[in-house]
Amino acid sequence: MATLVQVRAEVESVYKRESRRILATLIRLLGDFDLAEEAMHEAFFIAVERWQRDGIPANPRAWLVSTGRFKAIDSLRRRARFDRSQTQLMMALEGLQEDEVKDEELEDDRLRLIFTCCHPALAADAQVPLTLREVCDLTTEEIARAFLQSPATIAQRIVRAKAKIRDAQIPYQVPSLAELPERLDSVLRVIYLVFNEGYSASSGNNLMRNDLSDEAIRLGRLLQQLLPDPEVLGLLALMLLQASRQAARSDKHGELILLDEQDRRLWNRALIAEGCQLVQQALRSQQFGVYSLQAAIAAVHAEAASAEQTDWEEIVGLYDVLLRGWPSPVVELNRAAALARRDGPQAGLLAVEAILARGQLQDYHLAHCARAELCRQLGRLDQARDAYRTALDLTSQGAERRFIERRLSAL
Repeated sequence: MATLVQVRAEVESVYKRESRRILATLIRLLGDFDLAEEAMHEAFFIAVERWQRDGIPANPRAWLVSTGRFKAIDSLRRRARFDRSQTQLMMALEGLQEDEVKDEELEDDRLRLIFTCCHPALAADAQVPLTLREVCDLTTEEIARAFLQSPATIAQRIVRAKAKIRDAQIPYQVPSLAELPERLDSVLRVIYLVFNEGYSASSGNNLMRNDLSDEAIRLGRLLQQLLPDPEVLGLLALMLLQASRQAARSDKHGELILLDEQDRRLWNRALIAEGCQLVQQALRSQQFGVYSLQAAIAAVHAEAASAEQTDWEEIVGLYDVLLRGWPSPVVELNRAAALARRDGPQAGLLAVEAILARGQLQDYHLAHCARAELCRQLGRLDQARDAYRTALDLTSQGAERRFIERRLSAL
């Protein structure tokens, strides 16, 4: 018999690993976000007692889904005394066979949930926050930081989106092939935001959250099987190429290592090979977009033996193409960094300061980091210190703060 400490450790591990899958399945079964979340948390609470008494089940996820379903039935039974509209759902849930709950379908429940959260009936500014909250378990504070919005604004958007799904009875399903293209942009954007939060966490002491980046790649692979669109290939390639550098992005103490200083022997060559092959496939289609072009830039970095041997001319050219089709100040900032490598720090600094002078990226710490580094290279140490202090004030990410503090100390 497992001890209470062992059971609690296992429940915490399962929650971290499986809670979003369990929630997605319960939402499919119950058709109600709030009821599903309530049922899931009750199931985990019950698990602490039952697993200590009966042992940890062979399939904890199936056990938790089943227990959550029964708790939801109990809750609906109580509500049905006062609200007859709950009776039909309760009867439908009671009629489900156990194997229907345990059945592992080809189309992943989390992928269904993403498509539901990205339904065109929902407000565009609510789709991504809802998905990040419900599919990935990011807090409203983390989402707010990613979108430079207040937590209250993000919370209101999520509440309104849930109500819309419930009231409009938006179906919980992957759309038909005919409907997929119009839904694809939002889904790709969500998956990439999930990956980015894992690859470079917006808060906390750890630089990376590998569980999120791994989940984004898994969802990207599922989407590729469903719809091998060039931009799906491009996004998957981009994530694989960036993930290939994860082992080299921090030292044994978890401290940030910049791309130029990374030990490239630690890069995952299998991921690089797969990513480069997908990039070529996407570009050959002549129907590529923003993700394929970013992946092409990542591929140039991945194939270079060192920072000095990187083809900066090609990278600047790819950023030029990207800016013409999909202009954004962040892309412009990245181009400025590449320009500094090709034409020298003065050229890069002029480009960065032009962005900031327009009032863009004033709240983006990496823009000020870029300016600080270029000022340092040019010997403008007072300006470099000021820019690093501004960047420090704008980030709450532990590893990034420590990196900036080290740069300041060195100055």
